[in-house]
Amino acid sequence: MTSEDKKKDLPFVVAITGASGAIYGLRLLQFLMESGQPVDLLVSKAALRVMQEEHDLVLEGDIQSGLINYLKLPREVPLKLHPLADYGASVASGSYRTRGMVVLPCSLGTLGALAAGLTENLIHRAAAVTLKERRRLMIVVREMPFGHIQLKNMLALSEAGAVVSCASPGFYHRPETVGDQVDFVVGRVLDQFDFDNQL
Repeated sequence: MTSEDKKKDLPFVVAITGASGAIYGLRLLQFLMESGQPVDLLVSKAALRVMQEEHDLVLEGDIQSGLINYLKLPREVPLKLHPLADYGASVASGSYRTRGMVVLPCSLGTLGALAAGLTENLIHRAAAVTLKERRRLMIVVREMPFGHIQLKNMLALSEAGAVVSCASPGFYHRPETVGDQVDFVVGRVLDQFDFDNQL
C-alpha cells in the first residue's frame, strides 16, 4: 500500500454551515463520496435551513439518507453524519486521525466562533482539534462585503494555521453554467488537501 493509499484511508471532515452557498458543500460531498473517500460530516441547523431555501431540500429525521438520495449516491457510501451536540464523537478527539477539515461554506458566526476558540458545538470542537493537532483546516467564507471584525477573525484563523478562502469562482476557464463555477471552487478546495480531481 502506497503512502497515498494510506492517506486516502484517513477520514476527511466536512462541515456545512449556514452561509448562502450550500451547493459548494453538497458538491464537495458528492465528489468525495463518488471517489470513495471516507467522510465525517457535520451540518448545522442553519445549513439545513439554507438547503431548504436554496435547493428546496427538506431534510428531516434521517438527514444522512436524505443527503444520499438527493445527491443520487449509492446507499453504501463511507459517510458518517455526526449530531452537533455529540461531544463524544470521534472528530472531537485529537487521537482520531483525519486528513484534515474544511468548513464549506463557513458562516460569519462560525468564523467568529472559530477565531475566538469557542467550542459551542461539534463543528467548533472539530475545527479546534484540527488546529491543535496541526492538521490542515480550510475555512471557505461566502459573504460580501467583509467588515473589520470579519477581516480580523480571518486573520486570527490564518495566524493560527488555517487556510482561509472566499468562495470566489474564476472565469479564465470560461464557465458556461453555474455548475462550472461551483466546480471551480470545489476543485480549489480539493487541491488544498491533495485530492486528485479534474474539476
